[in-house]
Amino acid sequence: MFRRQIDRSRHLCRSFFFILGNYPEYPRTSVERTNAMRPGAVFPVLLLLTACGGSGSSSTPTPSQPNQAPSFTSPTAVSVTENRRDAYRAVANDPEKGSLTYSISGGADAARFSLSSAGLLSFLISPSFETPEDADGDNVYVVQLSVSDGQLSDTITVQITVTDTREGIQVRRVGAGFDQPLYVAPIPGDTRVFVLEKGGNIMILDPSTGSKGLFAAVSDISTDGERGLLGLAASPTFQTDDTLFVFVTNTEGDLQIRTYHRGLDGRGYQSTIAPVVLQIEHSEFSNNNGGWLGFGPDGDLYIATGDGGGDGDPRNNAQDPFSLLGKILRLTRNPDPYAGAAPVFWIPSPDNPFANGGGAPEVFAYGLRNPFRASFHNGELLIGDVGQDMVEEVDLLRPKDAGANFGWPFREGTRAFRGNPPTGLVDPVTQYLHGAGPKEGGSITGGYVYRGPVDSLVGHYVFGDFVSGNIWTVTTGLLRPGEVLASNRYELRNSDFTPDRGSIDRLVSFGEDAVENLYIVDFDVEIFIVGKS
Repeated sequence: MFRRQIDRSRHLCRSFFFILGNYPEYPRTSVERTNAMRPGAVFPVLLLLTACGGSGSSSTPTPSQPNQAPSFTSPTAVSVTENRRDAYRAVANDPEKGSLTYSISGGADAARFSLSSAGLLSFLISPSFETPEDADGDNVYVVQLSVSDGQLSDTITVQITVTDTREGIQVRRVGAGFDQPLYVAPIPGDTRVFVLEKGGNIMILDPSTGSKGLFAAVSDISTDGERGLLGLAASPTFQTDDTLFVFVTNTEGDLQIRTYHRGLDGRGYQSTIAPVVLQIEHSEFSNNNGGWLGFGPDGDLYIATGDGGGDGDPRNNAQDPFSLLGKILRLTRNPDPYAGAAPVFWIPSPDNPFANGGGAPEVFAYGLRNPFRASFHNGELLIGDVGQDMVEEVDLLRPKDAGANFGWPFREGTRAFRGNPPTGLVDPVTQYLHGAGPKEGGSITGGYVYRGPVDSLVGHYVFGDFVSGNIWTVTTGLLRPGEVLASNRYELRNSDFTPDRGSIDRLVSFGEDAVENLYIVDFDVEIFIVGKS
């Protein structure tokens, strides 16, 4: 009977049975069956285990595995060269091979990036090594990325280091062995340049060969302190009149603008015809002479003079409209030079602000401390004015700004220095502080708006600092009247301007040749040219 029940169950279920007990099999004879029914008899126990299914057959299901989070496999730090927008490709692995979503989730510099759906991280604006925009200003940008499979996620913090490129710039040493060189000036119609030595020699340098020679020796000058042969400009009609204008301090320390003409024998330059165009008393102190002169697009002669020296302009020359110190002066050709007892070839411009009274007629602008170097760009004068204790500045003087007051000594840059300033002072277009940082220094060297063959520099104002040796550029569009450009916008160019030979560590002047190549004058002994790599 037991077997029949089991057989019937086979139609519905899959059965398993086990016999538990001391006997190997069921009773087979009548005696065995009778004995098995006696009290105390031991009978094997049958255990029936049945697994049933509707179809009569089934399998045990495999439990599902829990979801695992994706994980990043891309590196945590990369380096990229400047001026490139592509920065990093995020890569992550998902154990389930599902679709992944990338996002920017944090980091000090997160706002400077975008991230594509494929994980490509890009700068919103191409980075410049010279003007780092990261939070720490060290060209290491930090951003946190996340990846998600829709349920779980992973994060990674990435450091992207921007490295420098030379941007097509090559600086070559083209002259050496000079004695305290101060300035380079073009020779009109010539590939060579004039090099001024502080002691009075006007040298000629051929940059293609490095050869140099004495052109003229300027005598009767003083050279103590900041005195000497400070500036030179060739006449706009040099190729017909052979006239040079020089800025010197004479033996008494006074400032003089002299003209030199080629002698009748053609063997050199002599100061024989109206030699002194202008003389300004400056005997008390040997510093703050200024020293730049040049011709504007209008053909007038512009002269930059210092405040007369001493700390803080003790004679208040820069604010005195009747003093010629601490000024930009403007002279024009005399239409009738022989009208008087002695010939006078240059006179104050009749358009100067004090031409009809109220100040010296030569004055065009005032309130400057020591405008040692300057240059014209599109008819506007960019002036590097050396500061006292705190600030170095660049001032912009436009033709329509006659009578501009740049504020010294009421202010040094935009910082109060002494006294109660009047209204209407003109702010510098940029300034930087004294210090040893990459955007600091101690004595500005005014420069030029670049016009040479290096495309990446065209339209940039190139300037530097004598004390720190730093060289910077800013695009001219950032130098706007009424706005003071912060020094953190400067592009530090020390690496880009590393020369092939020698070193630039006492940057005393920039200069140009007749075809507007840019030169760098190092006060030690060397002259460099900025060219294309």
